[in-house]
Amino acid sequence: MIHREGYTIIAGTLVIAGILGWLVQHYLGQYKIWSGLSYVLILAFVVLIVQFFRNPSRQTVINPKHVIAPADGKMVIIEEVEEPEYFKGKRLQLSIFMSPVNVHVNRNPVTGVVKYFKYHPGDYLVAWHPKSSTLNERTTVVVENEAGIPVLYRQIAGALARRIRWYIKEGDKVKQGEEYGFIKFGSRIDIYLPPGTKVNVNIDEKVRGGETVLATFD
Repeated sequence: MIHREGYTIIAGTLVIAGILGWLVQHYLGQYKIWSGLSYVLILAFVVLIVQFFRNPSRQTVINPKHVIAPADGKMVIIEEVEEPEYFKGKRLQLSIFMSPVNVHVNRNPVTGVVKYFKYHPGDYLVAWHPKSSTLNERTTVVVENEAGIPVLYRQIAGALARRIRWYIKEGDKVKQGEEYGFIKFGSRIDIYLPPGTKVNVNIDEKVRGGETVLATFD
């Protein structure tokens, strides 16, 4: 399946590819090797754009004690930090880096009610930069689960990702594993949990949004 955020971009990509193909045929048609190589590069460009907006079906096993990965990618941070925006205190931070080849659909890690939401305009540092969590364009969501535990998760734009999309607001009831947003072209998601929460993943481990259990509440 193709995500709706990609419809316009994919249509534009196909138009550009068609124009490039015409130019190749017109100017390089007599040069078989160069024209063949050009067609391969154009096709690779189209495939790259289309695969970025893929939206595979995921089967989430609902469990109120689980914190499910909100995105596909690689674990790059697992540490206790100060969270200055909402909690203003110590929290366990888990961060997932999404490369341009990962699925970029963002999913709710827990079931509950959205207690806080805020969009922050900002810079576009590379997503793995230590200050990207506080300086880059980002959104902050806090969902209180059924046990009253608040979980904060944050979409962070990267050097290429300059279009964050979200589909929730304060007061909404959200379900674990359901889509809540999308980030275009490389990015990161941070999750903040109570200190002492049991973590089930390791640094550099690859995770799947909506399926991998990142952490477990007692």
